[in-house]
Amino acid sequence: MKRGLLLLALVSAPLLADSKLPPAAWANRQLPDARQEAAAQSLMEEVRCLVCQGQSIADSNAELAGDMRSMIRQRIGAGQQPGEVRDWLIGRYGPWISLRPPVEPLTWPLWAVPLALLLVGGWIAARRFRRRA
Repeated sequence: MKRGLLLLALVSAPLLADSKLPPAAWANRQLPDARQEAAAQSLMEEVRCLVCQGQSIADSNAELAGDMRSMIRQRIGAGQQPGEVRDWLIGRYGPWISLRPPVEPLTWPLWAVPLALLLVGGWIAARRFRRRA
């Protein structure tokens, strides 16, 4: 009996995680100005969802992603440039929020390691092909 109640509690817990709040005002509505909406969409595709982590907020259905979409649309609708909004997001959440990390000394390994692995793999493959020939 106790196992059944524990299992029921574990299975039903995610249902309680969803909030009952309505979505943010601009989460799923487009801006009236097509240029501003295009700028907002472009920026939303570059911003990482804090819940999903592997998706942009443009692709995510998480509530937090909706809140962030709304926040971006509000700021761009108020006249801020996408670069200013991006800088504000990075200042608030850190560089990790960007799906395209900046090239700076701290992120050089992110850019260099894949290239180095390709070079090492090519070198190993070339040596093996030479031995067989």
